[in-house]
Amino acid sequence: MRPLNAMVALEPPVAPFVAGPAGTHITIRGLTKYFAGWPLYENFDLDVPKHCIVSIFGPNGCGKSTLINMIAGLVPFDSGEILFDGKSLAQTRIGYVFQNYREALFPWLRTIDNIAYPLKLAKWSTHDISRRMEELVASFDVKFDLKRYPYELSGGQQQTASIMRALAPKPEVLFLDEPFSALDFEMTLFIREKLQEVFMQTGTTMMLVSHDLEEAVYLADQVLLLTKRPTRIAEILDYREARPRTLETLSSAGFIETRKHSLAVFQREVRR
Repeated sequence: MRPLNAMVALEPPVAPFVAGPAGTHITIRGLTKYFAGWPLYENFDLDVPKHCIVSIFGPNGCGKSTLINMIAGLVPFDSGEILFDGKSLAQTRIGYVFQNYREALFPWLRTIDNIAYPLKLAKWSTHDISRRMEELVASFDVKFDLKRYPYELSGGQQQTASIMRALAPKPEVLFLDEPFSALDFEMTLFIREKLQEVFMQTGTTMMLVSHDLEEAVYLADQVLLLTKRPTRIAEILDYREARPRTLETLSSAGFIETRKHSLAVFQREVRR
């Protein structure tokens, strides 16, 4: 029997979960992730607003992709809590567009079956799947044959199919991990505009990782600028240029100022 005066080890008190401001979609509190004993994220807090595109930009190795992978449930984290409009990840429909589209699509399935795959997993009816496929084909103005296998398509066509698959279940949140990095310039412009169209039609909350500052600002409602590890928020910049954004956007005063400020923050963090 333990003596009355024995020391008892107590767990440190857990900080209460604090909800984000009105209009928050994703609430992150105390997110902590260690790699090989070194902190990547430590007690990291973030509020992602609903119906916005948030671009994530920061120094190499700061964990941009790791951040969205933790939020999307693809990478485990050591501690912290993440809620989606007050719900758990399991209660939330998400979509994810991978950087490497060649590995993201199943080579043994026709492209149309790749796109429909999440709907079949969710046990949609054949009729509803067919109708959703028609909607996506019309929305993306698809000209290539979706009955072909992914390896028979160009890189841009494969990434288009990958984005269509991510959007098929009508996600509440769409994650995009450098979706343009392996595309040629012409296809990059096409996919940019399609994402804008989808966003304007649906208002889907999106989190976009980019290594291209111009691209990050062009698509964003908010630019999340990160520090070197252990990663913190350097600044969050609002960018509310009217949509659809076009070639003229690149020479607008708001775009130039946001890009300039983002670059200054980035250079400051790299030099630290």
